[in-house]
Amino acid sequence: MGCSCGNTENGLPAGCKNNGSCGTSGCDKMPSFDWLANMTNLSGTPAYPFIQVRFKNGRKVFYKNDKGLSLNPGQSVVVDAQSGYDIGIVSLTGELARIQKTKKTKQKEEIRKTLRIPTEVDIEKWVAARKREKETMIRSRQIALALGLEMKIGDVEYQADGSKATFFYTAEERVDFRTLIVKLAEAFRIRVEMRQIGARQEAGMVGGIGSCGRELCCSTWLTDFRTVQTSSARYQQLAINPQKLAGQCGKLKCCLNYELDSYLEAVKDFPESNAKLETQKGLASLFKMDLFKRMIWMVYADDRTSSPIEISLKRFREIQRMNQKGKKPESLKDLSHIPKQLDFESHDIEKDSISRFDSKFKKGRKKKRRRPNKKRLAKK
Repeated sequence: MGCSCGNTENGLPAGCKNNGSCGTSGCDKMPSFDWLANMTNLSGTPAYPFIQVRFKNGRKVFYKNDKGLSLNPGQSVVVDAQSGYDIGIVSLTGELARIQKTKKTKQKEEIRKTLRIPTEVDIEKWVAARKREKETMIRSRQIALALGLEMKIGDVEYQADGSKATFFYTAEERVDFRTLIVKLAEAFRIRVEMRQIGARQEAGMVGGIGSCGRELCCSTWLTDFRTVQTSSARYQQLAINPQKLAGQCGKLKCCLNYELDSYLEAVKDFPESNAKLETQKGLASLFKMDLFKRMIWMVYADDRTSSPIEISLKRFREIQRMNQKGKKPESLKDLSHIPKQLDFESHDIEKDSISRFDSKFKKGRKKKRRRPNKKRLAKK
């Protein structure tokens, strides 16, 4: 069973009713496409013993399949936990799991094992534990508020056996939650684990729609939260407006880093922001640039009333070379390409009569007078 909502009598999931196709905060959050699924192992080569299991909020952990269970992506599996067991969804198997595992940092992690394929009793217990999460989160927020703690509990994740719950919270400063743990353990009769997360991770858990009209990247596929600086917006010629550049998490949007490398490569051909050119009309300074059109706008320092003059990057480099030789062009624009004036002497002006169009604009026709109907007159 690939959906954690549980099935009804008709075979549909009892929760979201989307058959496992929901994206945000659902069954198929942050999926992995197995592009090596059709690859078969060589004869005599054992299958890779590790699998990747996905839990709530996109958390993924590798487990060892030492029992040789036949598992496929999207299938539920019971895995070993710190105390008890947990249930997750298989996301990667085979050679792709091998490649993904080697990319992770080489830190000594405790490798746990897969136990068995879940039974109907395990699934029912898992679904019951998941249904308690929302109520537990609301109650835990009330307890934290009563204790006067400066923290926000964003989500709660129950273990499949219902013996443990992980509380995810955000806080600007360090919080002493020892009293809170005691209160939560007494209220819910479970073991409590507190885990602090950042604002970006919280936005990924909650989910939503971004300004682009699509689901948030952090809630669908983005797992690596890199630092976004204001210089990323400056390189892309964007106005430093916090309301437009900030995402739902209150931080700068992660998408500002997507095309940053391309902008850094393109901006190498352009001059510095304090670049100036000397012309016979005066000194012109750089106003703005367009990296896509490769155009530059210049303004004269003495004439503040004039509008910016648009020139190409090639023309800018040409004037710059002239200034280095001690020469000053007449204007910023290249006057050599201006077309010559028309020679009216060779043109036959007599053919262009002023009244040559008069024949085409005839006066409106008069309405025809309606003739009297003889039959009507006869009846009268």
